[in-house]
Amino acid sequence: MRNDVGIPSWKPFLFGGIASITAELGTFPIDTTKTRLQVQGQHSCEAHLKEIRYQGMIHAFCKISKEEGVRALYSGIKAAVLRQSSYGTIKIGCYHTLKRLLVPNPANDSLPTNVLCGVCSGVISSTVANPTDVVKIRMQAQQASFSGNANNGGIIVSFLTIYHQEGTRGLWRGVSPTAQRAAIIAGVQLPAYDWVKTAIINHQIMGDTVATHFVSSIVAGLAACVASNPVDVAKTRMMNQKQLKVHLQKACQSRRIYKNTVDCLFKTATTEGFLALYKGFIPSWLRMGPWNIIFFLTYEQLKKLNTVLTHSDERWC
Repeated sequence: MRNDVGIPSWKPFLFGGIASITAELGTFPIDTTKTRLQVQGQHSCEAHLKEIRYQGMIHAFCKISKEEGVRALYSGIKAAVLRQSSYGTIKIGCYHTLKRLLVPNPANDSLPTNVLCGVCSGVISSTVANPTDVVKIRMQAQQASFSGNANNGGIIVSFLTIYHQEGTRGLWRGVSPTAQRAAIIAGVQLPAYDWVKTAIINHQIMGDTVATHFVSSIVAGLAACVASNPVDVAKTRMMNQKQLKVHLQKACQSRRIYKNTVDCLFKTATTEGFLALYKGFIPSWLRMGPWNIIFFLTYEQLKKLNTVLTHSDERWC
């Protein structure tokens, strides 16, 4: 994954960022319905979190559109694009960089090595991009009628509001479950895609074609979704809860519902049932499936375009 002067290639970073943003734009409304489903029904003193407003993905999609307008489905899209421009860029770039540092020849890639690289890249990228994820979650979760909506004033105002009310820690709220979720997703999604793609090609079922990329991306998305959904629920709930600075605290709003990821998972399972850990699974899968398809197809086409334009066959992935 190095050029002629021994410097790691920047192309996986660039292609990963472009493909991530493209996939995010195509699937964001599904992500909004998933977030709304995951934050409802909590044992909280805030009425809008306790109420069960949505009965499923389609019901949530229709109700949000009807009551708040279609634009509400894209609430937080700027933060999401900003997040993918950092998270997606770093995740894919680090994954392929680490792979080539550990195993210079792509032909010698192994599943354990790919899993290790995926986990490391997920943790690094999610930690760096956490503030944008907090803003995105807040903007998606707040209903139009709820006072104090982080969505008012745009993304910059949202960042500043969280910082002034909750401090620097507020921007890194939920960084632990976010990093854990990212480690699970990247540690499953990226190696699964590489493994399925390689198996299909090596067994001569299909060549290195769009069809191969399509099948591989579906399998990778499903595997990642099953493995990560419980932590995703914890991440969403922890990011959505507020812990205001002392001089801004109010009796109800300042109370923390969850202390950490384990506490959130335990409380959710015991008070709402084990299946609550898979709240939003269908919209999560319906988003992660198309997201993976769009991402990997875009990424593979960018690789092929690079080969055509540079007249070279760089083996950095």
